[in-house]
Amino acid sequence: MVSIQSRDSVGQDVRRLQSLGKRIVFTNGCFDIIHPGHIDLLGRARGLGDVLVVAINSDSSVRRLKGPDRPVFPEDERAEILRALSMVDYVCTFDEDTPLETIRIVRPDVLVKGADWASNIVGQKEVEAWGGKVAALPLVAGQSTTSVIDRVVRSLDSKRT
Repeated sequence: MVSIQSRDSVGQDVRRLQSLGKRIVFTNGCFDIIHPGHIDLLGRARGLGDVLVVAINSDSSVRRLKGPDRPVFPEDERAEILRALSMVDYVCTFDEDTPLETIRIVRPDVLVKGADWASNIVGQKEVEAWGGKVAALPLVAGQSTTSVIDRVVRSLDSKRT
C-alpha cells in the first residue's frame, strides 16, 4: 500500500530500500489536475527504477508559484490521487518553492523531470554528486495543467454565449 508520509520518513524508508539494492526514482511537481501527460511521465519514471517517490508542492507553495487561484485541488487530495496510481510508491509534500531540500533528504538514485525543465533541473548537481542519474523525459504534446484549465474555461464560456 502506498503511503503519504513526511519527507523525513520517506528518506528513512529510501535508505532501507537502497540498502536492499533497490533503485529509487524521484520526481516532483504541483500535480494540480492529473492529466494524461502526468500519467505518461510517472509511468516512464517508474520504469527507470524499482521505487517511485513523488513529492508535491504544498498548497502555499503552489499559490506562490502559480497564483492565488491555484491549486485547484488541495494538497491532501492531490496526494491521495497520486497515491492511488499503481506506479507511485511514495508521496510526500514540500513547502518550499523548489524540491531541493526534499531531494537532499530522499537522496534518490534517479531524478526525473519533464523535458521542459531540462535546462534547469533543481537538484541535478546534488544527485550527480552522489553518483545518481538525472533524466529529462519528453512531454506529451498538448498536455499541461494550464491547457486543461484553459479548455474547461473555453468550454464554459462557449456554453454561456
